[in-house]
Amino acid sequence: MTKNFDEIVTFIRTLYNKPEGFIALHEPCFMGNEKKYLAECIDTTFVSSVGPFVTRFEEMVATYTGAKHAIVCVNGTAALHMALMLVGVEANDEVITQPLTFIATANAISYTGAKPVFVDVDMDTLGMSPKSLSVFLEEFGELRDDGFCYNKETGRRISACVPMHTFGHPCRIDEIAAICKKYKIQLVEDAAESIGSTYKGKHTGTFGAVGILSFNGNKTITTGGGGMIITNNDDLGKRAKHLTTQAKLPHRWEFNHDAIGYNYRMPNINAALGVAQMEVIDRIIVSKRGIAAQYTEFFAANGIDFCNEPQDSISNYWLNSILLGSREERDRFLGYMNDNGIMSRPAWTLMNKLPMFEGSQTDYLKNAVLIAERLINLPSSVIS
Repeated sequence: MTKNFDEIVTFIRTLYNKPEGFIALHEPCFMGNEKKYLAECIDTTFVSSVGPFVTRFEEMVATYTGAKHAIVCVNGTAALHMALMLVGVEANDEVITQPLTFIATANAISYTGAKPVFVDVDMDTLGMSPKSLSVFLEEFGELRDDGFCYNKETGRRISACVPMHTFGHPCRIDEIAAICKKYKIQLVEDAAESIGSTYKGKHTGTFGAVGILSFNGNKTITTGGGGMIITNNDDLGKRAKHLTTQAKLPHRWEFNHDAIGYNYRMPNINAALGVAQMEVIDRIIVSKRGIAAQYTEFFAANGIDFCNEPQDSISNYWLNSILLGSREERDRFLGYMNDNGIMSRPAWTLMNKLPMFEGSQTDYLKNAVLIAERLINLPSSVIS
């Protein structure tokens, strides 16, 4: 296998035209007006949570995703926390999600006082399996006279479901939406990794009541740190902006608030980066899909499973991934790549394996375990 590993190192260095030195997993790409807009923020002194770039960034993301409302937040985790609150998740509720995800998904659920429940993912999408969700709810879900679904085993209300579009690959979100509707469970999409990805022609994050995006430094586009709530619901959009701005009532000078609010609004200086990034997002997605196409061809010729976009989907290929034959082979690969200056990483530790969530209810998680043991993320930075 060492010979194959050498070939992969050579291929990646050739792909990125970097015969020596360190190749990161996903660097931010600044190819537009970022410096110009940052200077404008400084010159006008509008660097905090009020300013024209905040509004412009929200409008651009709403137009790009097809959502009626887009509300900026300081990061994707805050956006998800707020999204769960908007749909009525309360303490001691349950929220169904997937174990193969970044910790922020489970943390945001915990911030509301709710308990995460983990169901399996599909091998081809890497995201929540609608079949696993349906089987779980057939066994444990119970619709009661109050119009809510309850877990027959725990007695808790199942108030929401949070699928995540893993590494930018859309899951079968329309099937998940239908199941949630049947059981009267609110659908909140964790589309943190999937700006630019569509399923059956519709942007991720727009299938449920609320969706969220992330603009962390390693995402497809970045604001340094930042997130976005997107929704087609007028009331939820208005409520999201109000609560993320400390629930302050509009007035020229009075400070009055009508609810417990949150200091979750993105600063103008971060939004300035976002506007510049949105101006070139089409070029970024074209580059990333081109990189994925070259990986696809290379790994097909070498008999290695590359994670391609699922059926009916267009993926942004935020992170390119391969599946090796075993955990042992995965670990040898990771050691070899990183020793040779090629940053690569495994999938996240499954959420139910972490001490905070090890007591959570799960199904069999067969696919999630297999993926976690075999998957590797490879360098995926934009080539400008």
